[in-house]
Order: sequence, then C-alpha cells, then structure tokens
Amino acid sequence: MSKSPHPTMDPTKMGVGRSIAVLTSGGDAQGMNAAVRATVRVGLYTGAKVYFVHEGYQGLVDGGDHIRLATWESVSMMLQLGGTVIGSARCKDFRSREGRMTAAGNLVKLGITNLCVIGGDGSLTGANEFRTEWSGLLADLVKAGKITDAEARQSSHLNIVGMVGSIDNDFCGTDMTIGTDSALHRIIEVVDAITTTAQSHQRTFILEVMGRHCGYLALVTALACGADWVFIPEMPPDEGWEDHLCRRLTNQRARGSRLNVIIVAEGAMSRDAKPITSEQIKKLVTDRLGFDTRTTVLGHVQRGGTPSAFDRILGSRMGVEAVMALLEATPDTPACVVSLSGNQAVRLPLMECVQVTKDVTAAMAEGRFEDAIKLRGKSFENNWNTYKMLAHINPPDVKSNINVAIMNIGAPCAGMNAAVRAAVRMGIIQGHTMLAIHDGFDGLAQGQIEPITWTSVSGWTGKGGSMLGTKRSQPGKMLEEISQNIAKFNIHALVIIGGFEAYVGGLEMVQAREKYEEMCIPIVVIPATVSNNVPGSDFSIGADTALNTITSVSGSNSRYRHISPLTAQEKTNRLIAFLPCFSLQTCDRIKQSAAGTKRRVFIVETMGGYCGYLATMAGLAAGADAAYIFEEKFAIKDLEVNVQHLLEKMKTTVKRGLILRNEKSNANYTTDFIFNLYSEEGKGVFDCRKNVLGHMQQGGTPTPFDRNFGTKMGAKSVLWLTEKLKECYRHGRIFANTPDSACVLGMRKRALTFQPLADLKEDTDFEHRIPKTQWWLKIRPIMKILAKYDIKLDTSEHTDMEHVIKKRSPLGK
Repeated sequence: MSKSPHPTMDPTKMGVGRSIAVLTSGGDAQGMNAAVRATVRVGLYTGAKVYFVHEGYQGLVDGGDHIRLATWESVSMMLQLGGTVIGSARCKDFRSREGRMTAAGNLVKLGITNLCVIGGDGSLTGANEFRTEWSGLLADLVKAGKITDAEARQSSHLNIVGMVGSIDNDFCGTDMTIGTDSALHRIIEVVDAITTTAQSHQRTFILEVMGRHCGYLALVTALACGADWVFIPEMPPDEGWEDHLCRRLTNQRARGSRLNVIIVAEGAMSRDAKPITSEQIKKLVTDRLGFDTRTTVLGHVQRGGTPSAFDRILGSRMGVEAVMALLEATPDTPACVVSLSGNQAVRLPLMECVQVTKDVTAAMAEGRFEDAIKLRGKSFENNWNTYKMLAHINPPDVKSNINVAIMNIGAPCAGMNAAVRAAVRMGIIQGHTMLAIHDGFDGLAQGQIEPITWTSVSGWTGKGGSMLGTKRSQPGKMLEEISQNIAKFNIHALVIIGGFEAYVGGLEMVQAREKYEEMCIPIVVIPATVSNNVPGSDFSIGADTALNTITSVSGSNSRYRHISPLTAQEKTNRLIAFLPCFSLQTCDRIKQSAAGTKRRVFIVETMGGYCGYLATMAGLAAGADAAYIFEEKFAIKDLEVNVQHLLEKMKTTVKRGLILRNEKSNANYTTDFIFNLYSEEGKGVFDCRKNVLGHMQQGGTPTPFDRNFGTKMGAKSVLWLTEKLKECYRHGRIFANTPDSACVLGMRKRALTFQPLADLKEDTDFEHRIPKTQWWLKIRPIMKILAKYDIKLDTSEHTDMEHVIKKRSPLGK
C-alpha cells in the first residue's frame, strides 16, 4: 500500500464522465455475481456510468441490447446466486480481428473506455490482446467510416482490469480465484456423505474432482478429508506407485481404519504423461487387494449451488478494487488482475500472471514437477508439503523420548479437531509421544491425560466441536496442580488450541515460569474461535464455518434469472423467491414465514462477544443494510439514519432489509430494543422479524477452509515445537524461559507467523477480549457503500502493482 498522489480526491467524483463495462466470460463460477454487483455499485458510487455486457465477449461483438446500462436495483438479489446472471459464452468471433474491431466500435459508440473482465486466463489474455490492439482498431474504424475522429480521440485508450473466476484455482499469482471455495464446499459435502456409507461397509471410495490442468481442488480436498492418496497433474506419482498405493491402503486397514478415500484430479497423469483414471485405480485396488471399491465422478455439480461466504466476500472486495484500479489507471498502466493475498487486496500485471500460468504447463510437460509445484505459489506448495508429510511419511522406528501434550481451551468451534489430528500425526511422524489432555486446564490439573495414537484421530477432520473436551477455566488458580502433572506425565511441550481463553491461559503459564520451573517448556497457542478475537492472528479456526452458518442461503426456492426489464408481477415474484436467509437450518423457516410477503426487515443477532468480525463479514457476504458492532460506536441518531435509509429503500423495487447486530455491540441498544424501534418507526411501510442464531454458530461440520487451515496450523505448530525443543535442550533436560519459547501461531497478512505471547500484550484489550488493532475494520466502509449509504471511501492509500515474476525468483537460483 502507498499514499495516493491525489489524497484529497473525492471518491464520489472519481468516475464522473467515465463509463465502465463489466462482463463474465468462460466457465461460470460461484461468486461471479458478487463481483458484478460490487463493480456496478461502486462504479455508480464514483459517478461513473456502468454497463452490463451480456453473454461475455459474444455480447461485446453483437452489441445492441447485449450492452445495457446497469442500475443500483438491477444487481439486487444476486449476491447469493450461483453462476453468472449476465451470462457467459464462448466466442469465436472475438478471436478474429474483425470481431474485435466490431466490439471496439460498440464500446466507442457508448463512450466505454474501461472494461472489467471476470473469467479465466483465456478470457483475460483475450482482454489484454484487445487492449494492445485498441489504437489500431480505432484507426481502422475511422478509415471504414464507422466512427468519427472525435469519437476516436475521446476513446483513445482502453483500460482493462481482470478478476479471475475459475473453480480450478489455476491462475498463478492469486491465492484463491472466485468460485474455488464454493466448489470445495460442494466436494466436501459429497465426501462427508460418502464417508458414512464407506465406513458402514468397509469400502474404498475413489472420488474424481475437476482440475484438468490444476490439482488444487483435489489437493485441498485430500487435506480436508484426510484422504489416503491424491493424484494431481503437477506431481505425478513415482514409478511403482501401484505397489506403494496398495501398501498404504493395506497399512491403513491394519491400523483399524474402516475405509479408504482416494482423490483424483481429472487431469491426473503418470510420469510418462499417460492419464490415470478413477476406473484404472478402482481396477487396481479391486484386483490386487480385493477391497470393495466404488468410484464417484462429481462433474459439474462442483460449479453449482450458492456461493460460500468466502466467495461472496472475495468477489465483493475484488469488485471494489477493480473499479479503483480502472479509475486510477493511466495509458502507461499495464492491464492488471485484482485479487486477495492473505487478507490484502493486490494488483498484479495480467500478462505476468498468464506467463507464470503457462510456465506451470511447460514445467509439467518437461517433467520439472518440483518447479510446477513452486510456480503454483506458496499456498499450493505448503498444501502439498503438508499432505506429503501427513500421508506419505511413516513414523520412525526410533522414538525421540519427547512428550508433547495437546489441549482445547474455551468454547468449542468447528476445525479444532482437524488441528488436533494434524498435530498428533505430525508429532508421531517426528517420533514424539503425543498426549491428549481432556477438558482443558481442569483436565491438566486433575490428571486427565492419556496417550493419543495415530488411529485415535482418524476421521477427526470432518467432526465439529471438540473431541478432547474443552472448558473456559484459566490456569491461574490451579498452577500448583498443573505444574505437578507436567512433571508427573513428563510433558516437554504444550499445544493449546482455543480462543481468547487459550491466549490468556498461555500468558498465565508464561508468567508462572518464575515460580514453577515445570512451566519452562515450549508452548504454542493456535487461535480457534468463532469470534476471531485472538491477538496475533488475522483469522481463527472456526470463524469461516460460523460465517457460512450466518450467511448461507438455501436455493430451494430460487430460480435462475437474467437481468432484463421485468413486469411488476415478475419483480414481486423475484423479491419473494430470493429473500436472504442466515443459516442452512433457519433459512428455510424464515423463507416459509416470509413467503408471499414483501416490505420486511430481518434483524439478526450474531455471536462474537465484543468482536464485530462475524457481524461485519456476514453483512458484507449477505448484503446487509447495517451491522452494529462494539468497535464502531453508534447512538440513537445512527439508528434513526438507518431506519430512514430503509424507509427510502422500500420506495424502490428492493422491498426487504437485513440488519445484523453483534451480541455485545451495545449494552443499552439491545436486539430487542432495535427490533422494537424499527417496528415502531417502520409502521405502515415495513414490518420486522427477529432472529437470534445463538450457539448454532459454534456447531456443525467445519468448512473446507477451517479443515485445511486447522490441518496446516496443527502440523506447523508441532514442527516449530520440535525445533524449539532442540534449542531448549540443556544438560539433559528441557528448559525454555525466553519470550520466544511461548508463541501464538497466527495468520498475519500473507503468512503464518509465530509471535511471542508477551509481545502481544500491548495490542490486547483484556477488558473486552479483543485485539486493539483489527484489519477488517478497514473494509467496513465497503459494506456501507454497497448498501447505498452516502459515506466517503478513504482513497489516501491505494494498492500498488506487484510483480509476479519477481515473487517467483527463487526458481532461478
């Protein structure tokens, strides 16, 4: 990020006199509609005209009704829809110069010089070629008499910004492409369903997922479900893999496993570039081992369904960044793609990303598979290394004589068990003896400690809650008993998985080192809480699952639609069909109660303690009109403004509202108070319904993100402890009393980092149990702008262009 050269520029005037067109091209992906919606609304917010281009590049060539002005209301109700409501089509015409010249003429006639393209690498490469040829195309159009010299001068330069929409996550330079997370949700739903039947019959299941040229979906699925084997195109199995696979499956059964799961990417191949198919693997397992084996090919179901909370937020944030990138662009600015890296918005040169993506394909063709893994990016490489260690490395015969204990602290959340499983298995791989502490610090004080084995944690990745048991008790009043049991069970290192209580408990143990030498062991805290309020980490395990619980939308009554002029009755039907819902279970009930009605406002209370993360992100993902949180103080005047906003909204075609309130946002302005206020002030215009989601936000099966995040955090924590134990081993014993021997493992911007617990105290509001600085507060204005509030977006900082080739430089060493 850097300071803008125009820090005083009014963001509501940035687009005045300019026109932006948005199109979706190539394969559809869940979350594209969120990106379209954000592009339209932020474009209008800046004062620009915004146009839909229907049916992708074909619509650009055909012109006419395919290029239509967008309005604020025209993108309402589309946030929760899968696919792309403005249509996508393959276009042969655009591949010819004549077709591109026709497209250029259509844009010039409408004064459009800014194009936002949502699609894959082929679509974005085509956009860049269009931009490169632009001046030549205009010259030819002038010669042909199709546009005037004045029109050519007014449209002398075309700005291009891309957003990558692809469920395969096959575009290099970006952490996640639009649609990938939602596709993983579809896959994991199937895996969970298959797992239950496979266990019942002791079957082997082979699941084929999409990914002709990229194994991301297969790899993350394998991590998220604890698969026995995964086949991906970037890293074909070694020669003799058939024997290795059969040996692994046999070993798993010998350990007591009742099922085997094998994940296959559709583009999987052998070292000699021959396809490896699910049927081929089935025949191998059946013939050699005699296992009852079934195959499932998911196909296009992975593209379907509603977008996940992550994809809605990703699409919304990328849409905002795309508009800013277009309006800040100069003739010298290269075409770029916008994306998120960690929690940071980034702009990357389009053709550098395309080149690295092509480099991956070349590396695979040339047999440079290690290079292919590296070129996919750090996230892909980390996933692959974690999978390899957990699935392919056998525990050593010689033990390390190290005992590592694991415990859960605080409220349960989805993903905790995935972290425990990964930590246990990584510890066993390192030769350690792993100990399970039941019921938190109470269990440690009472000696509820027992060895936990490889098979003990089988199947834990998909289980919600805490299998170890968890309590909120802190160690402060039990230090004597805790120190005695650390000595009694010879605990050399401790993994604490939990929320703010885990962080405080870790601090108390560090402070007790002065009195109790037994506490001088390496300690790592892994944040796991739906509240996402642990200092030292931007994200906590469990928060993504809770977010999806709040924002999930049931598509049972939804109907696919294109944006086109509607009759009054069609508008009414559309409003009824797409009323937003806020959890998979409660959603259908809300819809049933709302069926046949309009002019209704839902007021929903979320969890989070004093931390407004859930309310804010759910508001962005669900398209809320307001989200009340503790961190952003509000008074009765603010409530009046929000009510007035809804009264005005009811005069438009969008006759419904959504208000979110964090449970501890204000002691006086309670959910009941807000419900009563809105009900009273809205009399005769709208009525209100109230929903307190409660502890259902802590339950359920973990999302793919939380399973994967928990797995990587658990594995990384034990690897760090193993190294720290080597540093702290003196005179035949472990002695760790330096600040860096007790850390929080957290996600900071773009990387997993270890930060000493003691160093995080200054950034902690202990009274309200939140960090003093929270990154997500900066994106709250986006939610308000997308809800049509008249506020100012801070443009004093803007995202710098980053170079992908430079980021990948280690390959050249």
